[in-house]
Amino acid sequence: MGKIDGHPKTVRSLLKGVKYEIDFYQRDYKWGEKQIQDLMDDLTSAFLRDYDESHARVKVADYGSYFLGSVIISKRDGKNFIIDGQQRLTSLTLFLMLLNNLQRSHEDKVDIGELIVSEKYGTQSFNILVEERLPVMSAILNEEPIDIDDDRRTAIYQSYTYLADVFPNELKEQALPYFIDWLQDNVVMIEISADADDDAYAIFETMNDRGLSLSPTEMLKGYLLTNMDPHDRIEAARIWRQQIEKLNNLGKDTDSDFLKNWLRSQYANTIRERKKGAQAEDFDRIGTQYHRWLRDNSKRLGLSSPRAYFDFVSVGFKFYSEQYARLIEASRQMKPGLERVLYNAGNNFTLQYMVLLAPLLPEDTPQIIDAKLRTTATYLDILITRRIWNWHSNAYSTMQYAMFNLTKDIRGLDVKALGSRLYENLEEGNESFDSNDRLYVHQQNAKSVKRILARLTDFVGIGSAEPSRYLEYVSEMDVRYEIEHVWANHFDRHQTEFEHPEDFAEFRNRIGDLLLLPKSHNASYGDLRYEEKWPHYISQNMLARSLNPQCYERNPAFSRFVSETELPFKAYGEFNKSDVEERGALYKEIAKRVWNPHNLLSIANNKT
Repeated sequence: MGKIDGHPKTVRSLLKGVKYEIDFYQRDYKWGEKQIQDLMDDLTSAFLRDYDESHARVKVADYGSYFLGSVIISKRDGKNFIIDGQQRLTSLTLFLMLLNNLQRSHEDKVDIGELIVSEKYGTQSFNILVEERLPVMSAILNEEPIDIDDDRRTAIYQSYTYLADVFPNELKEQALPYFIDWLQDNVVMIEISADADDDAYAIFETMNDRGLSLSPTEMLKGYLLTNMDPHDRIEAARIWRQQIEKLNNLGKDTDSDFLKNWLRSQYANTIRERKKGAQAEDFDRIGTQYHRWLRDNSKRLGLSSPRAYFDFVSVGFKFYSEQYARLIEASRQMKPGLERVLYNAGNNFTLQYMVLLAPLLPEDTPQIIDAKLRTTATYLDILITRRIWNWHSNAYSTMQYAMFNLTKDIRGLDVKALGSRLYENLEEGNESFDSNDRLYVHQQNAKSVKRILARLTDFVGIGSAEPSRYLEYVSEMDVRYEIEHVWANHFDRHQTEFEHPEDFAEFRNRIGDLLLLPKSHNASYGDLRYEEKWPHYISQNMLARSLNPQCYERNPAFSRFVSETELPFKAYGEFNKSDVEERGALYKEIAKRVWNPHNLLSIANNKT
């Protein structure tokens, strides 16, 4: 083996002016929301442990450091090739681009441009250099519109937008330059470099195949079993192994995700205050070191005897892990009675699992468990959709404080009390479908609006005696549905009603001008005038069909649906500005029925 070097490096010394490349066979970027969320939680929590708004910026030099792991480099042909660590370095670069964009309006900017790109012979290039990523990376860096036409670019862009969603608001103002200083000089990685690929890969294999340390889940298991009577340990170990295996069959890290959600749902009483310099509390510590948190709080959890430790595993752990596994399965495929869990997962609302587990009790009957899950999932579905409709973020960082308080509020409630409490919360809120008449689609909310359209379309179809097609509408496989604008993108056709193209574009993107159609149909007649389009709609879903007069002829199921719901459906021979507004009012009325708070009381009263 040739020369091997290992050096601790700050983010600044690792990235400033240094170029890294990635071999073609490992270029795909795979990090998703969970990895991004974990990175954000770890970095911001570590920074906020020391930050105080009264500090001068020079004080950041005394803040604690954070270890971000190792990166293995092969030095070949005068270039640095990343053998291990490209996911972290790519995500770190995206994070630096976000921070760079956030500080554009700040007077006290921190120069971090050279950590992202560097210039040689008058040409700029990214420090993490992957050719096929350049269009999306350049667009993000320069805050330009992005045309995503490749799955690899999609993953990059989605991670960037999720970073933007979960970055705490409290760090966007006064604390921002402090955080950037800390990230550059207090976050450390170990760079291990070799002069040959074979040596670099040997290091990688050694680090990943030998001497694996215990995970937090394994450490928690060891602590719990150690405190039991010897004759109970065998049974407890069997239960633990069985449930952890079941969870991990559902995906990597599902066991740790479950433990965080379970402990937060039943035992977390405090959360870090939303002020500078506040300390991590129950909610935060469970998220980063749940095994240590449980050991420190064992007495508060009632773990005061060997038997209590056994019951904690054989009753609590077993019950909540079973329910969590059900919820994960329901978040991936339609389960009767738990459909709203799938809808919430489609909106990337990962906080739902903690809230859903909160009212459950091990002594609940299966009927009561299902009623509680349906009630809580319905509440979250209504809340999430109302917030989307009113332009409010549902990002983790925005919602975690409210969801933590809600979790405490509904913990262990019976079904009737749960339904009443959640109904009251919605009634007392300042968001409803009536509080915004101008929902429109744009690049950032297109996915959310498409799901709203899918629900509205499916509601009308089911009400007209058709089978549910929701999964077909939102699927990325087989026949792909797209948002269809009733108006083609031709300002010149609407100049009698609009003076400026911007006004036309805003109206064209309003929800009243939108439908869901198969991509092939959308492409074939999407550019036509409305008068040429509406005859084609008769072969599409019922919501699109309702624009065509023929929909109202010899269609008893649809006619009955319109009569029973009293929804203001009508056909349109032409489609003008006032018609877009009228159609938008119809969609709003449909939404108020799909997401009706009274459903909470109905579920609770029926207990089914």
